[in-house]
Amino acid sequence: MALIEVDDVVKSFPSRHGSLAIMNGITFQVADNDFLAIVGPSGCGKSTLLRLLQGLDRPTSGEIRFRGQPVGRVQSEMAMVFQSFALYPWLTVKQNVALGIEARGWSPDRIEAQVERYISVTGLVGFEEAYPRELSGGMRQRVGLARALAVEPAVLLMDEPFSSLDPLTAESLREEVLQLWQDPALPPEAVLLVTHNIEEALSMADRIIVLSHRPSRVLAGVIVNLPRPRDRKSEAFYELTDYVYSLITEGGPPATTPSGQGARSGPPAATGGPGAAPGPSK
Repeated sequence: MALIEVDDVVKSFPSRHGSLAIMNGITFQVADNDFLAIVGPSGCGKSTLLRLLQGLDRPTSGEIRFRGQPVGRVQSEMAMVFQSFALYPWLTVKQNVALGIEARGWSPDRIEAQVERYISVTGLVGFEEAYPRELSGGMRQRVGLARALAVEPAVLLMDEPFSSLDPLTAESLREEVLQLWQDPALPPEAVLLVTHNIEEALSMADRIIVLSHRPSRVLAGVIVNLPRPRDRKSEAFYELTDYVYSLITEGGPPATTPSGQGARSGPPAATGGPGAAPGPSK
């Protein structure tokens, strides 16, 4: 059974002229150990899709299932890392990280141990009593990541988490997220990354869902069969980048696909069907 199933999801919002369609018939699956990236043009509903997955919003039609059950409320087994950090400025690093698990009614000793663990794995030791205003953008995003991981989610949702960071800091955090993801002792079971950066998606994910312009539909599922660590200067990486870029700009599969790189167009890979390779085992 797939961890997440997105089945023919339609989402629209009311507008002055009736209804504004954001997405139309989105279908795909997420398996255990998947690292899935979602890319597409601005305004196609990538962030909205994450909110639907976590149960923060509802589809207009269609269904989203988590572990086989319809998503009808906020999912406590999912956690999100936001683009804007979303930290409480009046709380310290330690208090921000503890925020999610305090709501679960854990004992103070258990909360303390959990906070210390994820402050350690995200490189925040020594900054426990600092306030967000005293931290760099990269350090603030580490706090957001620690807060998300501290609840030990089955699914980590990441909404353009590196887009507001400088290039060197962003690259460093990408590498750290991958190291955490590949550690079998740490959560989550699956990662969904929303990004407008095609190179970022190809450098991190094992599968990519490519969305069209609004109202978005799934243009293709692309399997990224490139060895890690991925060489962005390699010919194979360039070919795959160009392929995904062409999918978005041309609104469909280009005439040629990168040979031997696992790129597939159409629903099978996008829906997790035959040929949709899962991510690396943790």
